Amino acid sequence: MASVSNSSRLNKAVRQQYMSLPQGKKCQVTYIWIDGTGEGLRNKTRTLDKEPESLEDVPEWSFDGSSTYQAEGFNSDMYLMPVSMFRDPFTLNPNKLVLCEVLKYDRLPAETNHRALCKKVMEEVEEHSIWFGMEQEYTLLGTDGHPFSWPLNGYPAPQGPYYCGVGADNAYGRDIVECHYKACLYAGVKIYGTNAEVMPSQWEFQVGPCVGIEMGDHLWVARFLLHRVCEDFGVVATLDPKPMKGNWNGAGCHTNVSTEQMRDDEGLQYIEQAIEKLRKKHDEHIRVYDPHGGQDNMRRLTGHHETSRITDFSAGVANRGASIRIPRPVGQEMKGYFEDRRPAANCDPYTVTMAIARTCLLDSEEESQ
Repeated sequence: MASVSNSSRLNKAVRQQYMSLPQGKKCQVTYIWIDGTGEGLRNKTRTLDKEPESLEDVPEWSFDGSSTYQAEGFNSDMYLMPVSMFRDPFTLNPNKLVLCEVLKYDRLPAETNHRALCKKVMEEVEEHSIWFGMEQEYTLLGTDGHPFSWPLNGYPAPQGPYYCGVGADNAYGRDIVECHYKACLYAGVKIYGTNAEVMPSQWEFQVGPCVGIEMGDHLWVARFLLHRVCEDFGVVATLDPKPMKGNWNGAGCHTNVSTEQMRDDEGLQYIEQAIEKLRKKHDEHIRVYDPHGGQDNMRRLTGHHETSRITDFSAGVANRGASIRIPRPVGQEMKGYFEDRRPAANCDPYTVTMAIARTCLLDSEEESQ
């Protein structure tokens, strides 16, 4: 049996007694932000006198950045600026979840606040109506770091029956997946679907289509909900791009991209033009497709396990071993979208979507100068 946290064993019936108490006209608002690692999420909650009707009704707040790898102790206060609001699936209506940007003492974006610049880029390309969809792969672990439901000594059967599998011997942790799905729907996250992945105890959910900056907002909140649901079950969700060494699939965050021109008749030519621009900036994209400048992806993008080699760029129709995949229906209909398979599971969706928008849509001559 996988190791689970003691918190998950607390009496949930007792908890429900308190959760069902009325709260008057007061509203709980949970502020969510990205910490100084660029991967971790933090949150804290405050009471408002009434349910906020919009972001303008949610005040900015502050926190101790010296405890989140974001500031020194002698100058630790940092600002939380609300940017996107969702319903709270854990404490229910009228309570809210609010995603925030982090600003330093001088009101400039913190080092891991990539949203501010991403928003500017998305505003520059707004006329292209760029849509994104991101496929978030993750792996369930026990609190001891061992993959959930794997044998304590040894390995499960080789990959083969697990992808989109069913049955207790193939699908590990479906309860978590289904609870997360419902939590996303309740919150208002644009979750598109979910499935079991190739490695046992590995799953995927998709978010989108989202327009511009909305992609990063919704994926970060979906990640928060995943970690929060896993907390209730006493297990851990890791976004490590290669959680298990050896003959096991890694975890990516495949990014689907479509502009208005690509969606129109004969849009395939614009997809091909975008792919050629991405080819020329392959190394630059690899550097921003994981939080550590490509070091994490180096473990995943090996040319095996449905990946391209990190040093090579390739594209093809229905080719899951390519850097860029054109789905078969897109090739047949001559319009639609393409899939960038290079981003790692732990990527920052703001930096990924920003890099793609810049490369594919902004003046390439100006960018090269």
